[in-house]
Amino acid sequence: MLSQIDQKRIRLKLKSIYGSYLSEIEVSDCCKEITKVINKFNKKKNKKQKFVSEKTSIVICYADSVFSSSQKHLIKNFQNFFQKKLSKYFNTVHFLPFYPSSSDSGFAVKDHYKIDSRLGNWSDISKFSKKNDVMADVVINHSSARGLWFKNFLKKKKPGKDYFLTVNSKFNVSKVIRPRDHQLLKKIDIFKKPEYLWRTFSPDQLDMNFKNPAVLLRFIKIMLNLIKHGVTIFRLDAIAYLWKQSGTKCINLRETHEIIKLLRVVCSLLNVQSIIVTETNLPEKENISYFGNADEANWIYNFSLPPLLIHSFLFENSSYLNSWNKNLPQTKKGNSYLNFIASHDGIGMRPVEGIINEDNKNKFLKRLKKNGSKFSYRKVQGKSKKVYEANITVFDALKKSDNDPIGKFFLERFVSAHAIMISFEGVPAIYFNSLFGTSNDEAKYIITGNKRDINRYRWGHQNIINKLKDKESKQSIFYKSITNLLEIRRKQKAFHPNGLRSYINFGPKIFGFKRQSLDKRQIIICVTNLSSKNQFLRINKDYIHWKNLINPNKKMKKTKYLQLKPFETMWLSNI
Repeated sequence: MLSQIDQKRIRLKLKSIYGSYLSEIEVSDCCKEITKVINKFNKKKNKKQKFVSEKTSIVICYADSVFSSSQKHLIKNFQNFFQKKLSKYFNTVHFLPFYPSSSDSGFAVKDHYKIDSRLGNWSDISKFSKKNDVMADVVINHSSARGLWFKNFLKKKKPGKDYFLTVNSKFNVSKVIRPRDHQLLKKIDIFKKPEYLWRTFSPDQLDMNFKNPAVLLRFIKIMLNLIKHGVTIFRLDAIAYLWKQSGTKCINLRETHEIIKLLRVVCSLLNVQSIIVTETNLPEKENISYFGNADEANWIYNFSLPPLLIHSFLFENSSYLNSWNKNLPQTKKGNSYLNFIASHDGIGMRPVEGIINEDNKNKFLKRLKKNGSKFSYRKVQGKSKKVYEANITVFDALKKSDNDPIGKFFLERFVSAHAIMISFEGVPAIYFNSLFGTSNDEAKYIITGNKRDINRYRWGHQNIINKLKDKESKQSIFYKSITNLLEIRRKQKAFHPNGLRSYINFGPKIFGFKRQSLDKRQIIICVTNLSSKNQFLRINKDYIHWKNLINPNKKMKKTKYLQLKPFETMWLSNI
């Protein structure tokens, strides 16, 4: 049973969120409801605690990223592939939305309590979680226009009554920051007065009304249901847009942060340890704010890393990457950056606002377009639209550059980009398709017209198995290169997610940093040549005797200079 102190923590958070909207009695009633669901959940046996370490790594995938016509339950099919090919390198799987959905590859959820029957059932997730950690999406900002909740909303029936956000014509949207370029509001006349439904992401994804505490309680119950079935890491999708207030930007509002803090409190009171991850594809300062004072998100996506890494390799210049690395705050214990280069979405451009200037950003977009990128846009007040993200696989993004127009060093660029990401402070997450150097899925894009589908290729089970058996295949070469880096990482204490990261400036052609283990015994110097020419790095004489972790057979010459081949990465360890 929750103590009075714990209940007070919940009540104070609720008052901070709803103080202007609810009476003291209503806040108290809401606190009692949350207390009740926590106490009910905690009656069950405890589960072992989670430990985050240098062995923690995530593969991002859809439940049907590997499909088979002979296997009805696609989650089981993926599990079979995972056990054979991935379990040695990853301890965590991020299954992208597996709920029944009406659009956006699962992100227009129709029912949060069910699994798409095409993919499997809850027992498949539960079985998977017995050997591995499972991360899943809480699609919290919006829900499907074709789901039960919205049908009930229209009938003023539970569950769904007052669940969706409507505003009147007096609501001032002039400052609203948009992630898309479609019409934001949809007029409806069903409640005897004209009102407007709020649609941040698409006409099929209707925003939830978090001013109604019943919606907050509903999502707490959804999270507990996920834990019940083995999910212990929550990705709070599009969380920055949760709270809307007339005359504001309707993003990153105080109430949104307070809701996340409340969810953190709730999770801390459960007898199963869990992790909250905020998905906030925003300029860096805003993104980092979701750590709060170590009382908000446990992890935040390191959104600036993908565009900065790709830009540095394409233009063979580490200046922006160096400046960013120098100023990026060190995480506190219990917090972590979630590092990635690719995901099911595109390469976000908002995270480099204020880092890469407009002229260089335009050159960047032009180069990505030459490499086959499509672009998604967002509306900007006073302007027509701006690029929100580049829709392209990482393989195609790094395939060619102005200095390497035929793509001579495509493999070296790709592998070293991942080496930087894997060794950087934080937890590494690798998109399933990146493991095999997958190219743009142009065929899927032609069929659906959805630009993000370019990066959402699904593999036939036997097809990918055959590719990996062929040692000369592109897929096998990429797979072995990336998994080798992960295998090395798992053995290095200095690569603990909270291991100290120190800035080192090696000039514009080389990117480097130092990592140190929590016990201060191991130091690893991570250096990458970002150019298509050999680089000679003046080094400390002590480094000559250090181990080259990536290529241990390469002997260090007794010289003042370290030679790095085009796009080569070295991890030099003192032990």
